[in-house]
Amino acid sequence: MKRWLIVLLPLIATGCGPVEPRFHSENAIPERLDDWGMVYRDGDSLRWSEAVEVYDLTTPLFTDYAHKLRTVHVPEGGTISRDSHGRLQYPVGTVFSKTFYYPAGNSARQVKKTDFAEADLRDGLSLTSNRVLETRLLVHYDSGWKALSYVWNEDQSEARRKITGALFPLTLVDGAGEKQDFHYVVPDANQCAGCHATTFANRQAEPIGPARPDFINRDSPLGSGNQLQNWQQRGWLSADHQDWPRAADWQDPSASLPDRARAYLDINCAHCHSETGAGDTSGLWLNRTLTASRSHLGICKPPIAAGQGTGGRRWGIAPGHPDDSILIYRMASRDPGAMMPELGRSLVHEEGVALIRTWISGLEGSCTRQLTAE
Repeated sequence: MKRWLIVLLPLIATGCGPVEPRFHSENAIPERLDDWGMVYRDGDSLRWSEAVEVYDLTTPLFTDYAHKLRTVHVPEGGTISRDSHGRLQYPVGTVFSKTFYYPAGNSARQVKKTDFAEADLRDGLSLTSNRVLETRLLVHYDSGWKALSYVWNEDQSEARRKITGALFPLTLVDGAGEKQDFHYVVPDANQCAGCHATTFANRQAEPIGPARPDFINRDSPLGSGNQLQNWQQRGWLSADHQDWPRAADWQDPSASLPDRARAYLDINCAHCHSETGAGDTSGLWLNRTLTASRSHLGICKPPIAAGQGTGGRRWGIAPGHPDDSILIYRMASRDPGAMMPELGRSLVHEEGVALIRTWISGLEGSCTRQLTAE
């Protein structure tokens, strides 16, 4: 069934005009990212089609301190709906893109560790002050969602598809000049599909953050107002979003500590640790809206099958005692047999660990007696 208008416009890597998104069949996936028309190089900047929306999440997934430029395109006539669980359902033909980049360091291998204050993207993403590594696409076909990885070459002139993934040996340099060597990992096709299979029973890839209206309900990084309102103005979203919930920004000091911690654990962990995810049998469910059981949140919960991942600790979360909590141990580990999340990072998110440590420190109760409600 032909649902998409195919627009054939030439792309020139260093100085092209406006482009339009182009959908490609599952049997003819292009080798070059340019052929999708979602993001493209224009001189010294990475830009995007006017037909896509740049968006961000209230609290994003941590990926080794990489920054991310996110876009979405919904086909003409397509409408985003909400299912019975409140999740956003995108029409066939929708394409998400996520470009991973770092502020550039003093050499090809060095990248800067900076805070996650959003870059000024109004004139595109500068390729002279930033190092772009990869762009991932999540494409909705009739058969379901398909994850694709495109890796940028060293001079950032183009990105090509990499089914087997890639490794970038990098050195992260913080503001004090401290250096940390690590390998930035571009996931292979199976790893992409594994993380995005949020319903383990059918193992079908799905969007994670964009499926959650509470993580989308925020202002656009381009300063163009509320993202959901922008999508509604494009005709993508017909529902009134005024009363939709909003997840906390994990860095927002005006938000409550529990809300910030729960949002952080949700976006980083709950795609597996949920009632339907691959980690459902662990009994650890980290959805921020879960209220049924403190045990499912990990409070005073003994491990089921964590093996060496316990670090010798007895409880998932020991109220008031972060150093006795398995959750902190696994978040702070770089050991492949213990670290959580298992995929998507090589480094420890020090600031994220500090947030969860502070939250656990303030929890009341004891694992040797019945806990009172929060």
